[in-house]
Amino acid sequence: MTYWARFRTKNGRKGFGIYDGGAIAECDGDMFGEPRPTGATLAAGAFTLESPCQPSKIVALWNNFHALAAKLGKRAPAHPLYLIKPSSCVIGPDDPILRPAGYAGKIAYEGELGIVIGRRCKDVPASHAGDYILGYTCHNDVTAGDVLNENPDFAQWCRSKGHDTFGCLGPVIATDFDWQAAHVTTKLDGVERQNYPLADMIFSPAELVSRISHDMTLLPGDVIACGTSLGIGSIRDGSTVEVRIDGIGSLINTLAPR
Repeated sequence: MTYWARFRTKNGRKGFGIYDGGAIAECDGDMFGEPRPTGATLAAGAFTLESPCQPSKIVALWNNFHALAAKLGKRAPAHPLYLIKPSSCVIGPDDPILRPAGYAGKIAYEGELGIVIGRRCKDVPASHAGDYILGYTCHNDVTAGDVLNENPDFAQWCRSKGHDTFGCLGPVIATDFDWQAAHVTTKLDGVERQNYPLADMIFSPAELVSRISHDMTLLPGDVIACGTSLGIGSIRDGSTVEVRIDGIGSLINTLAPR
């Protein structure tokens, strides 16, 4: 398995490379094209991880796990149900989640698996969808809960989930990841709140890539967030959320105190 990461150094230099044992073997060129090893290695402590990709959009699923659908009394959808989170919402590991200005309401976490698109993707059959997936990452789909149903005439999915810093991604992109054997665990201030199997997905990653690519063009670096399952909850100001997927790592972010 290969782990791709983006980084910034203490002097502000940014780059990408292969993350291994806490160090990064630097590359140049294009992570999604022809990355070339430079021969340089950054030791642990010499850099900070950034979001592992810069998506033009995050396609975020709703009602994609059987267990949560059963709890909500919802039928499994015939086609993926999703919203779009903008590129401006993306942050990386250890970056603070910021409460929107003037908003004092509920903020919620949702630990999820993110599919990272590796090359331009349109009208792809599910049987070939794996050729368009670079790898997988962790996603915390942060939500301003009181905004969602603020207007009874129109649910505010994009607005409630699209605020700056509400799309946490990281720590790395893991290739050749066996998603069917993995669980998503989410801890709030060290207490486990979510622990669910990815095998419970209604639409598999290949099905998601295929079906969504028939709706829109997916670009290199775009992320499909696979949705969440049981255990969604609120984040207090100053609280820390850890989304962990074995085989990928831990994504940790704190809701900045006011």
